[in-house]
Amino acid sequence: MTKLIIQIPCYNEEATLGVALTALPREIPGIDTVEWLIINDGSVDQTVDVAKACGVDHIVSFDHNRGLAKAFMAGIDASLKAGADIIVNTDADNQYCADDIPTLIDPILQGHADMVVGARPIEEIQHFSPLKKVLQRLGSWVVRLASNTHIPDAPSGFRAYSRETAIRLNVFNEYTYTLETIIQAGQEGMSVTSVPIRTNGYLRPSRLVKSIPAYIQRSIFTIIRIFMTYRPLRFFAVLGTIPMGLGVLLCVRWLVLFTVGDPTRSRTPSLILATILILIGFQLWMFGAIADVMAVNRKMLQDVQQRLRRAEYDKYRH
Repeated sequence: MTKLIIQIPCYNEEATLGVALTALPREIPGIDTVEWLIINDGSVDQTVDVAKACGVDHIVSFDHNRGLAKAFMAGIDASLKAGADIIVNTDADNQYCADDIPTLIDPILQGHADMVVGARPIEEIQHFSPLKKVLQRLGSWVVRLASNTHIPDAPSGFRAYSRETAIRLNVFNEYTYTLETIIQAGQEGMSVTSVPIRTNGYLRPSRLVKSIPAYIQRSIFTIIRIFMTYRPLRFFAVLGTIPMGLGVLLCVRWLVLFTVGDPTRSRTPSLILATILILIGFQLWMFGAIADVMAVNRKMLQDVQQRLRRAEYDKYRH
């Protein structure tokens, strides 16, 4: 028996949720049971009433708004407790075409992927400004570098997870889960792939991207934080190489000028600056070494967490 649960994070979505739910499938080839789940992220409108009227199977509610990342993880937790073998996440604004859910989950059903991200036709989406399209491509490129994956549309919220992958997920960022889960999955050696999907008409503005500069800033911080968490030695080694390299170059310059230049000039400031830069670079390298040792403990704790999660969620399957 294969169970698919389609989850939708919701915050004041009474105007669009009904449209999104009506489009969701109840039967999919290769799936025995399809259930719907919404995460009510502190909505103050009639979101829950709309969900109940549309026949949603599971409702998770927060007393107050806790943000998209918290809502996403609450949905993952509830889906696993409900016995989901595959979890699909989509949006309440009906942005993504629900008819593409079979295409989205097919790589997981075939055993070819642990996580699948739907790639939107960004260039064809009319309500995306030229700047937003450029930023989407740039952000996805950076995520590909940080995650060692080949995902063309990293911010896409239309994605599918196998049960095992969902158990292994951790989201530390409180803003969004989209970039973090891809980087985490790639760094943890999970199989992540992408499939082209379609989008529907524009129903409302994005609530996540309220300001392009703020979105860029938060995305950069998310990428840096995750890279520090999963590849600390490489991160600090690269960061420390910059001042270390500059310091060494200044030392070489000082030696050359001291040897062939005017011997009456000491050029002490250059030598002091070089020493400071070398010390900074060395300290950053040491931070990387210490963080890499600490990462061993993190991996051990993560393994323990995953075992506990499997034991907990397996109880709900029987």
